[in-house]
Amino acid sequence: MRFWFGIPLWQRVIGALILGGLTGYIWGPGAESVKIVGDVFIDFIKMLIVPLIFFSVVSGVASIGNLGRLGSVGWRAILLFVATGQVAVILGLTLGTLVQPGIGVDASGLQMGDIPEPAAFDWRAMLRSMIPVSPVGVMADVQVLPLIVFSLLVGVGILLARGDVPDDDEAETDSGVHGAAMIARAFDGGALIFQKITILVMELTPFGVFALMAWVVGTLGIPAVVALGKLVALNYAGCFLIIGVMYVGILAAAAKVSVAGFFRGMIDAIAVAYSTASSSATLPVTLRCTQRNLGVSKPTSSFVVSLGSTINMDGTAMYLGLVTLFGAQLFGVDLSWADYFTIALLATIGSIGAAGIPGGGLVMMGAVFTAVGVPLETIAFVAGVDRIMDMMRTATNVTGDATVTVTTASMLGELDKRELASAHDV
Repeated sequence: MRFWFGIPLWQRVIGALILGGLTGYIWGPGAESVKIVGDVFIDFIKMLIVPLIFFSVVSGVASIGNLGRLGSVGWRAILLFVATGQVAVILGLTLGTLVQPGIGVDASGLQMGDIPEPAAFDWRAMLRSMIPVSPVGVMADVQVLPLIVFSLLVGVGILLARGDVPDDDEAETDSGVHGAAMIARAFDGGALIFQKITILVMELTPFGVFALMAWVVGTLGIPAVVALGKLVALNYAGCFLIIGVMYVGILAAAAKVSVAGFFRGMIDAIAVAYSTASSSATLPVTLRCTQRNLGVSKPTSSFVVSLGSTINMDGTAMYLGLVTLFGAQLFGVDLSWADYFTIALLATIGSIGAAGIPGGGLVMMGAVFTAVGVPLETIAFVAGVDRIMDMMRTATNVTGDATVTVTTASMLGELDKRELASAHDV
């Protein structure tokens, strides 16, 4: 047992991926007998969708501080986070549409439920469907979009409760602010608890990956492996485009800093992010790099990097758009323009709820699939290679956090550009 846990999780996952593929290739259709292990793994992921989104989104919004006192740092950083997230998910949808990695695989053997008919676009119905009329019903039915709206409103309510109220009732004010602070801490604790539960569930990943890969390869053969290879390649291509085009463009045009100096200063954090696949685990290294190597003031760096580690997941947003199209192509689901809009919206907002830990994207993947009618069996198909892609997505997320931090500091005149230009590893 000690030997097993002494091996890094990503190495166990890759080993299970290879062993599962070989088992499926040799065993053939009979490999379906081990699929139950993968089904249990996917069921645990489904279990986490609602509570992880609810607690993480509320906690992420409440962590902003106070709407009335957010100030110049907050709105600039949030605007950049939202804008880059939108560009990232559009990139993922574009890559999925152009390359179509899910085409050419007969997935009839994987289909376990009816494929829903595409809904006709009706903006009035879509608008009303976003309103969480019954929050409890929304959670019970796993209606992701209204769940996120409700979570955002709860977070905003906490921020407003922390703000100023009339002075004629100071006792009530103190009580209200104190109560709001306690509720915010409770949601922080809830988010932390479910992140820890996610980590526990991720320990099942090697077993789930082995079973699912054996099933997929045994049922679909080599075409399944080729399709997964395309998906991995597109994930890496999308992340490189985000970093090499969007982030470099922002650094050069908006922040007006040395791009080479930026990447020299951030190499430690990027390496840790890639190896751990965890934005949360990389946070201390990102803070050190932005403050000591990139010349960002400590207050600005602490606020923006911490906020970004919670709500900025450009790599994840790009991947959610890409993998949703992959699943739709795999199972022959026709997506309407309304579905594309829903994917873009959910992948951007939903990335706020993606825990900054290995495997957090799998939970959000199920949430987006549910909203647009893509079968959840897609998760089983891609789970085996998700860790390989998660490493690059996390490196992209961390690079984005630092990019927005440097850009915000430059706009406020709080950036030592000479220190950034001469950045070196420490």
